[in-house]
Amino acid sequence: MKCHMYILKCSDGSFYTGSTKYLELRIKQHQDGQGANHTRKYGPVELVYLEEFDRIDFAFNREKQVQGWSRKKKESLINGENNKLRALAYSTRDKSGLSEPVPSGSSNQTNASPQSPDREGERKSKKETK
Repeated sequence: MKCHMYILKCSDGSFYTGSTKYLELRIKQHQDGQGANHTRKYGPVELVYLEEFDRIDFAFNREKQVQGWSRKKKESLINGENNKLRALAYSTRDKSGLSEPVPSGSSNQTNASPQSPDREGERKSKKETK
């Protein structure tokens, strides 16, 4: 069974990101006001982006990753502007441009598990500096 991470555009122009095993049913639920609170309030919705996965946990992890993105980065993903994604991963607070972006996994690839950054080293560093 195929699983999906999807992005909906709501009537107010906002985006809703979700994941499901049953895409057609879930979209219908959103349209009928039986989905998430956000799509109930700002429906109707339009499916604007879709990724396919073999496992629901991969789709769910990707959903959570994309939910943390800025609107501009989501728009780049939706528009297929993958070359912009890495630059949009930089923090807007880091004006020097010296920090490296957090790897965001590979976009638009089906059956891929999103990569998550290894933060164990960061935790150790913080503990050692106390």
